[in-house]
Amino acid sequence: MYEEVKLHSEASEKHSDMNGMLCTAGPLPDKESEKRSCFKKLAYCFGIACVILSLGVGGLFVYIVSIHDVASQLKSNQTALQEENYNLNSHISSLTSEKENLTRNLRNVTDQLSVFKTLTKSQSLLKDEIRNLTTEKMDLTDQKKNLETKIQRLETQNMKLETEKKKLTEQIQNMEAEMIQFNTSRAQWSINAYCRQQDSPRTCKTCESGWLHSQSSCYGVNDHDSAGQRNWEEARKDCRGKGSDLVVVADDNEKKNISGNSWGSYGFRGYWIGLRAKDGKWKWVDGSDLANTSRMTVPATDGRCVISVQHEGWKSVSCDEKQRWICEKAALSV
Repeated sequence: MYEEVKLHSEASEKHSDMNGMLCTAGPLPDKESEKRSCFKKLAYCFGIACVILSLGVGGLFVYIVSIHDVASQLKSNQTALQEENYNLNSHISSLTSEKENLTRNLRNVTDQLSVFKTLTKSQSLLKDEIRNLTTEKMDLTDQKKNLETKIQRLETQNMKLETEKKKLTEQIQNMEAEMIQFNTSRAQWSINAYCRQQDSPRTCKTCESGWLHSQSSCYGVNDHDSAGQRNWEEARKDCRGKGSDLVVVADDNEKKNISGNSWGSYGFRGYWIGLRAKDGKWKWVDGSDLANTSRMTVPATDGRCVISVQHEGWKSVSCDEKQRWICEKAALSV
C-alpha cells in the first residue's frame, strides 16, 4: 500500500511540472485569457491533485486498516504463540520430568538386569551342581546296589564259612584226638626206635639206627647209587617223610662234619643240602638267609640248589639234577 501512495505522489509531481510547462510554453496570449487559461489549468491540476490525494488517503486508510488487521492478526498470533510456547514449556517440563523418571527407571532396570544376570549365573551353577549331584546320586545308588549285592554274597559266603568252620572245628577236634593217639603211638615208636628192646632194662640212644649223631642233631646220609638218586625237591620230600628235612648248616663245625660225611663225592656229584636260590638270595629250608655269604660266592640264580662235595665244599648246580642227599633232625635227649 505504501508503494501505491508513493507512485500517486510521483505522478502528481510530474503532472504539476507538466502544467507549469504548459503555462510557460506557447505564444504569449493576452493577460486575461492567459490568466483564465492558467486558472483552468490550475483547477484541472488541483482536481487531479485532489483525486490523487483522495486516492492516496484512501490507499493510506486501506493500508492503515490493513496494517491494523495485520497487527491484530499478529497480536492474535503472538497470543497463540505465547500460549503454544507456554504449552511447549509445560510439555518440555513434563518431558524433562518424564526423562528423569525414565532415567531412574532405566537405572533400576539396569540394576535389576545385573541382579538378574547374577541370578541367572547362579541358577546355571545350581543347575550344574544339581546335575552333578544327580549323577553322584545315580553313582551312589549303583554303588549301594553293588554293596547290597556284595553284602548278600558275603552273607552267603559267611554262612558257608560258618558251616565250614563248624566242620573244621569238628575235624580239628577229631584231629586233636587223633594227634593225641598219634603222639602216644609216636612216643611208643620213638621208644622202640631209640631204645633197644633186647636190653633189660632198655638202653636208649640219641639217634635212630643208621643215623649219625653230632652235637644236638642226627644226620641221615643217603648215599644211593645213580638209580636211587633224586632231585632237590624229591630228596627233601624223602627227608620230610622221615620226620626231618634237608640239612641246615649252622656253623663251621657242622659244615666240616657234613663235608666229611659226603662220602664218595667229587666234582659236581655230591649231596643235596637244604640251601637253594630264591628271589635272588641263598635261603635255607627253614626260611632263613645264608648268613656267611663267603661260603657261596656265586650269584643266587633261581633254579639253582647247593650240593656238598667231600673235601671241596659247596657248589651250585641245577635243582633238577639227580644227586645224593643228607637229612637232619633233632637228636633225642635222654
